[in-house]
Amino acid sequence: MTKICFVCHGNICRSPMAEFIMKELVRREGLEESFHIESRATHTDEIWNGTGSPIYPPAASELKRHSVPYDPERQATLLKVSEAEDFDLFVGMDEENERYLKKILPSAAHGKIRLLMSFAGESRAVSDPWYTRNFSRAYHDIAHGCKALLKRTGEMK
Repeated sequence: MTKICFVCHGNICRSPMAEFIMKELVRREGLEESFHIESRATHTDEIWNGTGSPIYPPAASELKRHSVPYDPERQATLLKVSEAEDFDLFVGMDEENERYLKKILPSAAHGKIRLLMSFAGESRAVSDPWYTRNFSRAYHDIAHGCKALLKRTGEMK
């Protein structure tokens, strides 16, 4: 089983979109038993008194627009050092996420850290809809990266 954790700053836009897009791609391929997919935050901006914010409404709307099911009850969750061994791969949405992943996780886990767009052969960040307000562009970046990631994990097996 391949265990993937998608990571972004607050875990309300890009990383949960990636989590649910990847889960849907895996479901469509009939590979649910081969993957465990979650997402986390590098910061507590969207976590208050231990309770995380839900997926950001425009991100949820974009998933709905593309018929990608998601859990409306999911809450932002902070990545913990103790999770370093729980996942095979930590996938950041941008270079800031990558830097914080390297600060949070022990050095032994640094080889598990990758940027999503690198799977598609691109050295760029996933467009951040928090700043651009362009959730469609972020969706397409994430879907492109997740399709490439799924193909790559299939080749690694």
